[in-house]
Amino acid sequence: MSSAQSTARPEPGPDRQDLLPESDEDVGFTGLDRAIVWLGKKLSLVFALIVVVSFYEIVRRYVFDSPTLWVHETVTFAGATLFVLGGLYALATDRHVRIVLVYDAVSSVTQRWLRVFHHLCGLAFCAMMLYASWFMAKDAVRAPWGGWRLETSGSAWNPPFPAFLKVIILLAIVIMTVQFVLHLIRDLRRPTPRGETHHV
Repeated sequence: MSSAQSTARPEPGPDRQDLLPESDEDVGFTGLDRAIVWLGKKLSLVFALIVVVSFYEIVRRYVFDSPTLWVHETVTFAGATLFVLGGLYALATDRHVRIVLVYDAVSSVTQRWLRVFHHLCGLAFCAMMLYASWFMAKDAVRAPWGGWRLETSGSAWNPPFPAFLKVIILLAIVIMTVQFVLHLIRDLRRPTPRGETHHV
């Protein structure tokens, strides 16, 4: 055996193959996951822009005594949007909250069914959030009399950021629902490794 072969990374088993990243990058598990990871990496640069814009506001306010109307609400909207989309990224890369003390102590078969249970709970959560976010978004873009009007912040600048954010939340929950369905199908279709059928 050559030295290159002896130092090569061991091949993952069939039960864990699609749970391991293809490289050191967070590649995701499905085509949708990979698209979310790609977009998430691009949007993460907005955090740097938020820092720059916030610094600009500090200089304007405390050095030149000339605060802006737009910085605070723009930064708040951008940050809130990124945190909402961060949930999609966490699910796409399998970085969501998990009790690893239990998960890592059980067999791969039990881990599989724990993931199935997690996906079912996630779908129940998404169903409730879809119901709530639909009415929230609808009320944010429609007036009580039925006409189109975007909910605004009510400040002196009065941008329609609240309406935009509520629509983004609705779209994010729709995408997350699709993610959970795809992950559930993946785990249900994964074959059980030999010799682990009764090792739970």
